[in-house]
Amino acid sequence: MESMVYIIIAGVVGITAGFIISKIASSGANSRIQKEAEEKADSILKEARLAGDNLKKDKILEAKEQFLKMKSEFEEDSNKKKNLIIANENKIKQREGNLSKEFEKVKRKETELDELQEKLTLQLDVVGKRKIELDKFNEQKVSILEKISNLTADEAREQLVESLKNEAETKASSLIKDILEEAKLSANKQAKKVVLQTIQRTATEHAIENCVSIYNIESDDIKGKIIGREGRNIRALEAATGVEIIVDDTPEAIIISGFDPVRREIARLSLHRLVQDGRIHPARIEEVVAKTSKNIEDEIVEIGERTVIDLGIHGLHPELIKMVGRMRFRSSYGQNLLQHSREVAKLCAIMASELGLNPKHAKRAGLLHDIGKVFPEEIEKPHAIIGMELALKYKEHPEICNAIGAHHDEIEMTSMISPIIQSCDAISGARPGARREVMEQYIKRLKELEALALDFDGVNKCYAIQAGRELRVLVDADSVTDDKASQLSFDISQKIEKDMQYPGQIKVTVIREMRAVNYAK
Repeated sequence: MESMVYIIIAGVVGITAGFIISKIASSGANSRIQKEAEEKADSILKEARLAGDNLKKDKILEAKEQFLKMKSEFEEDSNKKKNLIIANENKIKQREGNLSKEFEKVKRKETELDELQEKLTLQLDVVGKRKIELDKFNEQKVSILEKISNLTADEAREQLVESLKNEAETKASSLIKDILEEAKLSANKQAKKVVLQTIQRTATEHAIENCVSIYNIESDDIKGKIIGREGRNIRALEAATGVEIIVDDTPEAIIISGFDPVRREIARLSLHRLVQDGRIHPARIEEVVAKTSKNIEDEIVEIGERTVIDLGIHGLHPELIKMVGRMRFRSSYGQNLLQHSREVAKLCAIMASELGLNPKHAKRAGLLHDIGKVFPEEIEKPHAIIGMELALKYKEHPEICNAIGAHHDEIEMTSMISPIIQSCDAISGARPGARREVMEQYIKRLKELEALALDFDGVNKCYAIQAGRELRVLVDADSVTDDKASQLSFDISQKIEKDMQYPGQIKVTVIREMRAVNYAK
């Protein structure tokens, strides 16, 4: 390419020189100048031709070298491909040899299989002939046996089957009896083992509920403030709380007597606030008691929440949590109901784990099994049924509801955890010192005494005090006059004599208080 460029340049130079000479000739220059120009042009042309020839030779040599290089590369590449082809051909030949060997092996196997098939065919023919002979022999034996026994083969088969069936039933019944006895024995042992392990793993303290609370004071001087002028403060406190306040010679202590734990707690907290405040008079007493009663409701909710958190129970309805808190102020045969329910929950969880059941459901049912005892309304139903209905109302699991309702056999047990709840309830109540039957009967009698007086018209509140020996009745001053208050006291005492059984005598005190209230605006 470069050689062609140089040739073109030389041509251009020659043409330029000729053009200059023609111009000079045409302008009429002298012959000497023209001759010098022609000689110079010829020399330039010669030099250009010579340079072009040299460049051409160089480029031809370069082209030859490039050709030779490409040729050698091509030959090298061709040799590589040739060698690869030869190697592939060798591999193919080797595979063909291997395939021919495998083919010969297959042919030999086919020949061996054909020989085996022929042998098997001969053996099957022999077996078939022997089977025919055996069938004939069996037919002969059966006919001989039928003649001897006077029975057909089907009749003999039926008799044999029947005898075998009877023998199998006899053996099976004997075996089943042995298995059942062994299962009962092992089940009793295992059940006792599970119960003992459960009891041993749950250690609780038992304290019999009493009807007295003690409020400690710093000095006996406070007793006079609590009693008030002519006893008005202590009377106002007893009327507001429904308990009996006993201020005697006991040093630095005031005794609060009442069968209802909630009333005793309200009276104790109210006394504490009044003593701290220092202002003790009837109006202040009523105000403090009202606030304390509201605070007790909040405390009940807090107790319920703390209980379910301690037991690891989640998702319980707020109303059920509130009822769990109420258990703290309720006793069952002298045993604190919340403590009893917590213990039953723990026992149920342990026993359910031992038996491979759901411990969370068992613990939940154990906590809620006596929830019907703290239902605020009086319903003529067993507490187990009330508790089951509450659990159904608040969307508890059906197994839990059945366990609550069936723990005293009021309904049929349909879940595996129901007998666990019943057993753990019995374990908790049967511990030595856990319960006292007399206490439960005593509290029941006091509640009936209060309910009897509340049935009369005009009665606002009614409190049984002095261990049930006195009944204080607070009436509405607008609807009950003084004369009617006296008659009401007589009527209540007569109804108590008629409807109730009680030791000793009961004093009925009707309190009518007239209040005139106006507001300055």
